[in-house]
Amino acid sequence: MEILPETTKPFKLVKYFFWSSFIFMLIFVVSLALLITQRSKEALLKKTETFAIDLAKNLNHQVFFNFVLPMGLQRKEVRLRDPQQFKWLDQIVRITIFSFKIEKVNMYDPLNIIAYSTDRSLVGKKNLGGTDYKKAMTGKYSSRFISEEGLLKIRPGREAPSRKIITTIPFRVDPSIQPNSPILGVFEITQDISKDYEGIIWDQYLMVFFSIGLMTLLYLILLFIVKRGEVIMERKAQEQKRLEDKLHQAERMASLGEMIASVSHEIKNPLGIIRSTADLLEKKVIQIDPQNQLASVIREEADRLNRIVTEFLDFARPQIPKMEPVRIETILEKNLHFLGPELAFRRIEVQKDFIPGLQTILVDQDLLYRAFLNILLNSVQAMSEGGRIGIKVRYLSREAIIEINDSGAGLSEEERTKAFQPFFTTKEKGSGLGLAIVKNIVEAHRGTIQMVNSESGGTSVVITLPNRKE
Repeated sequence: MEILPETTKPFKLVKYFFWSSFIFMLIFVVSLALLITQRSKEALLKKTETFAIDLAKNLNHQVFFNFVLPMGLQRKEVRLRDPQQFKWLDQIVRITIFSFKIEKVNMYDPLNIIAYSTDRSLVGKKNLGGTDYKKAMTGKYSSRFISEEGLLKIRPGREAPSRKIITTIPFRVDPSIQPNSPILGVFEITQDISKDYEGIIWDQYLMVFFSIGLMTLLYLILLFIVKRGEVIMERKAQEQKRLEDKLHQAERMASLGEMIASVSHEIKNPLGIIRSTADLLEKKVIQIDPQNQLASVIREEADRLNRIVTEFLDFARPQIPKMEPVRIETILEKNLHFLGPELAFRRIEVQKDFIPGLQTILVDQDLLYRAFLNILLNSVQAMSEGGRIGIKVRYLSREAIIEINDSGAGLSEEERTKAFQPFFTTKEKGSGLGLAIVKNIVEAHRGTIQMVNSESGGTSVVITLPNRKE
């Protein structure tokens, strides 16, 4: 009978839905992170482009009013090959772009030749403007993004890969002087946005990793809860099965008890007649033949059979304890006093481990007397050549523990397992109901009993009773 798969089926369904949700949420979160960072990249590029256009307009204004116009008023030809003119223009450009993250400024003439550049090695180069130059010559603004490395090549500790925006705008006469003025050339402004761009990418990484980590943490928490739930359900299923087995056993024992009680009553009455008849017969036989022991044998066997029938009735009758406050040690002392002659005859030493005091618990002392006596008799019978019996009593806050052990030969694992089953015995004579009756008495007190091998090599019986005082 497999209980676990049935009981954990709801949890398997939870796991299935969680995994589906986990994958869906993971895809959603990663997509959202990529979308947000893409929007951030676009916003950064747009902001950079707008800044570059504004800067270019200012640069256009500064160059025209501080360089082109003064040269025109002086009726001088603009010739940037002249070192002084180049230096003058360079100062204007550098003052204008000072404190801004501008990597390079190129200025093209109408023939697509770089007439000025903050990188002097480019001055005089031809046809480097490309399509952006052509758009600017028609009066249009344009920007393009350049990345030297891909996204996956970014690693911590390495220099940020080069990422630039190149903005191209027309250079013309200031509109405040001449609207729709002719185009004199083209400004090309290069901005390095590597650090800002890298920050966005790392934000993207962090969002993705944080999302994955959060989802994983939630999964682990749910997995822990599911595992705990499975354990609890398994324990409940096992407990339910144990209770069902116990109920079936109780039903079988009840049916067996009814049968035993009925049969025992039928046997007990004829036994009484046989016993009394054997007494009368023994008196008459002794008068005729004193050596004749047949009648006494009949009487002894009738007594033995009566004891067996009485055990059957004790097993069949429900044991209802009559609770009263009693010291466990007092009951055990009565047992030992009763067994005193037998213990002395068999040379058995008794070692008592009792804690002095007036500690009492609610028990039925008559039933416990019979239970302890049965256990002690089993210990005595297990040591035919002498030995030791140890008895320990301990009172805890919620229970009392009684341990009775002997130095006999002990029992095998199978024998200990079956010891409390009805009709199981290791003796040649006996009903096999003694320990079963003991178990019924202990359970009637809502206690537990178990049998284990003792450290001395014999058997140890441990009884636990609830420590109830009222």
